[in-house]
Amino acid sequence: MIATDFAYSAPATLADALQLIADGAKPLAGGMSLVPMMKLRLAQPERLVDLRRIPGLKGVREEDGRLRIGALTTHYEMASSALVRLKCPLLSETAGHIGDVQVRNMGTIGGSLAHADPAADWPAAILASEATLVVESVGGRREITASDFFLDPFATAIEPGELLVEIVVSPDAEGARSAYRKMVQPASGFAIVGVAARVEKTGGGVTKCRIGVTGVAGVPFRALGVEQRLVGTAGSKADVAAAVKGLAADVEANSDIHASALYRKAMAEVYAARALESIL
Repeated sequence: MIATDFAYSAPATLADALQLIADGAKPLAGGMSLVPMMKLRLAQPERLVDLRRIPGLKGVREEDGRLRIGALTTHYEMASSALVRLKCPLLSETAGHIGDVQVRNMGTIGGSLAHADPAADWPAAILASEATLVVESVGGRREITASDFFLDPFATAIEPGELLVEIVVSPDAEGARSAYRKMVQPASGFAIVGVAARVEKTGGGVTKCRIGVTGVAGVPFRALGVEQRLVGTAGSKADVAAAVKGLAADVEANSDIHASALYRKAMAEVYAARALESIL
């Protein structure tokens, strides 16, 4: 199918883009989610605002001890960034699991997060990294914690007129390790189940654990029970098995042609165990 008619703007400044968005225009980043929806007429925006000419919305830098990631940074740039690999390797690893080469070259971290597909990879890593998401409008900037960002399938805490401009992440502590493990839907590359884990171990025991889960439910979530059960243990295979048991017991899991709710819950435990075992 062909998209309905729409107006197109490609502003050179963030201020101009924010004004257009305030007036009801739809932002366009890499187009990996929006353009297919427009072709299927699931989305019919009257005006698109192409963000790619705006300086400052792309790239990764370290500032005040934290990584600041421009929303227009592509998946490929996240996967290949030496700074991300060194400071936040979970983000680099997760980026390498997204889609295929073409998608990674065009798709952006900000576009994916704002789209909030329940099967997207980034939410798991963002939750496990305890990231902060920065949005901006003509009225100013505000910050949203990752745990407060995802509200419903394809719905986030971004308000009308706001644009996600930056993701802020603290670097891993010394000795921290991380992993992303994913049951992939082979046709699309999306996650039937995806688990991101970050663990700190000191003196032979687990002192901190953060686990983000995507693909299982309509909204990505932190596996808080698993985190709590693992902290204080030695992190053995038996400790991991006990910690992941019942990971999604209280979650309303998705059921579709790819996997039933029961199967997703079972695989959440399996892939959480795989991620944790690869770390510990």
